Amino acid sequence: MTHQQIPLGSGFGTATTANDVLDGVDVTGATVIVTGGHSGLGLETTRSLARAGARVVVGARNIDAARAATRGIDGVEVEVLDLGDLASVSAFAARFVDAHRNVHIVINSAGVMACPETRVGNGWEAQFAINHLGHYALVNQLWPVLAHGNGARVIAVSSLGHRLSPIRWNDVQFTRDYDKWLAYGQSKTANALFAVHLDALGERDGVRAFSLHPGKIATPLQRHLTREEMMAAGWVDEHGMPLDPTFKTPAQGAATQVWAATSPRLAGLGGLYCEDCDVAPVTTGDEEAGVRPHANDPEQAERLWILSAAMTGIDAFASRI
Repeated sequence: MTHQQIPLGSGFGTATTANDVLDGVDVTGATVIVTGGHSGLGLETTRSLARAGARVVVGARNIDAARAATRGIDGVEVEVLDLGDLASVSAFAARFVDAHRNVHIVINSAGVMACPETRVGNGWEAQFAINHLGHYALVNQLWPVLAHGNGARVIAVSSLGHRLSPIRWNDVQFTRDYDKWLAYGQSKTANALFAVHLDALGERDGVRAFSLHPGKIATPLQRHLTREEMMAAGWVDEHGMPLDPTFKTPAQGAATQVWAATSPRLAGLGGLYCEDCDVAPVTTGDEEAGVRPHANDPEQAERLWILSAAMTGIDAFASRI
């Protein structure tokens, strides 16, 4: 519920790691899907959850790279998943549904940031399609096994970047005047809104959803940025060495998504935006923390859901009044 967007006082913070939040949390035997679970924050998430006893299924477009990255991590499976291709998404989900294999946690960690103008699927702008629509389709098609996952959670990895743009209802697909940062910001707003409405729909089935800002972390997500761009942002010096003291390590960056996926402190809650292993406040100013109202609005969330269903032709809840 969005009115509960108030910090809990979790006892964790910016330096907390994914392993820290799993201390004392039992995930033995849980089936966890981590999209992009072979790279960056996804890989740290995979390592931590597998170490804690979960069975982690990594969804990856490049299956060879994913197998190489996760080699030696016990309890990990790798499956092909291209979030920019709805046929690939459907095939991935079907492997669970057809096998009646319950899923307890889905962490939508894969994504692309500030890429050159790219079109996928039906001509969709790539950041909106990969970061949002692919995950929307995945979770909806997994619903038969999520709804029987004994209190499953779905985690949407958003970003502080959601502040860059609300949903551009007049031109979601950037058919004109493409701006890579506005497109990224819109997709991160979409991630947060997705969690808001999914939680509203899924609560009756015992499925709760959360979104989050993981923090600023140097990962392959920055692959589309030049060194000059990162220097201009104050992230690195002319030699590519980190300058920004607020950057987290990958293990710290993965902590909030692992916390949101497993913390008993979130029992009975949902639809919330988290950061630094706690619920984030709503903010309208220039603070370095919090979620903006446009990414926390139930009406905007429902509108986005309707648009996403129309675009993909997929909606697990279409029969509900």
